[in-house]
Amino acid sequence: MKFGFDIDDTLIDLRAHAFSLYNQKLGKNVSFETFQALQRVEIHEPFGLTDEEGSAMWNSTLEEIYFTNCPPFKDALETLQALAESGHEIYYITSRPKQYCAQTKAWMEAQGFPITEGRFFCGMQDTEKVAIIKELALDIYVDDKPAVLETLKDVRTKVMLKNQSYNQHVNLPRLYDWQEFQGMLQK
Repeated sequence: MKFGFDIDDTLIDLRAHAFSLYNQKLGKNVSFETFQALQRVEIHEPFGLTDEEGSAMWNSTLEEIYFTNCPPFKDALETLQALAESGHEIYYITSRPKQYCAQTKAWMEAQGFPITEGRFFCGMQDTEKVAIIKELALDIYVDDKPAVLETLKDVRTKVMLKNQSYNQHVNLPRLYDWQEFQGMLQK
């Protein structure tokens, strides 16, 4: 089978990692429960930052957010390793900025994610992401962004929404944790 995966907030817990960094950098102690209740992707509001200030904070700490000790979601790495060992094709499709593509790929490989040459796509807008998913004719694609998955309703690719606080309003097959992924494939 051909599997496609978004990276940020699908395979790795990027927003929670960034939230922790914000607490450190801003000298705050905003609770993780507050983070878990956020209804939008952006994480700056609990820190008292405006959208403009939040955007500036995110952009000024992007490399640290992307390439420090951001953890994979529990069992995500093992699930992808098992898929690769079983002979499945794994594709990574991320809209991370182009200037971070090579470093992102190297970071993912260093974490142990199985990456095959020609199966790592990076640096595109969400609309381009959808075109790549369609072109690859993936069997299953997993992402946290409803806007990407909802545009794939007319293709044969089965989509799964990685559960996040900001995507609760969407009615799509939902992945709560990676340990259940193999079981979901059997359905």
